[in-house]
Amino acid sequence: MIKIGVTGNIGSGKSVVCELLKIHGIPVYNADKEAKRLNDSSPVIREKLIQHFGKEIYVGDKLDKNKFAQLIFNNPEKLSLANSIIHPEVAKDFAAWVKSKNNYPIVALEAAILFEGNFHHYVDKTITVFAPLELRIARASQRDNVTIEKINEREKNQIPDEEKIKMADFVIYNDDKHALIPQVSNLLKQLDLNEK
Repeated sequence: MIKIGVTGNIGSGKSVVCELLKIHGIPVYNADKEAKRLNDSSPVIREKLIQHFGKEIYVGDKLDKNKFAQLIFNNPEKLSLANSIIHPEVAKDFAAWVKSKNNYPIVALEAAILFEGNFHHYVDKTITVFAPLELRIARASQRDNVTIEKINEREKNQIPDEEKIKMADFVIYNDDKHALIPQVSNLLKQLDLNEK
């Protein structure tokens, strides 16, 4: 089995690439979505977050995402602490998920912070989805209805595109100039050839 990690900064189109992987029959683990689920359901995460951030960050069974975001996003120490609590649990969950997919030749991990969160250590190959900043801002503000300031805030916690491109084994260009479908097909052919 080959485990591939797919990343890209906000608005790059990594989710679109992952949808194309699913069409090719490749199961995709969405780290952001699963982290949100685990923030609500994992007793380990809950206990440690309450211990460090106070019990008011949970409302009933759910993590108060807005309150939590306000606490961590402009505070590097708190963000780092939160990540050190959440990431190991997501990594364990991903490992269990991979085991459950052992009849698949390829599985994928979609993670906005693949490199930042050291999730690239859990995969065999990494893919960066790249789109120019103006295009990413336009897509993200349209899709999420967020301001440019909010997008720039998120960007501050991510490795710049140029670095991600250098770190990745493969790059997919989602810049409205290169067609995505053939790039994904080519990538899968290359992975298949490397395996043989």
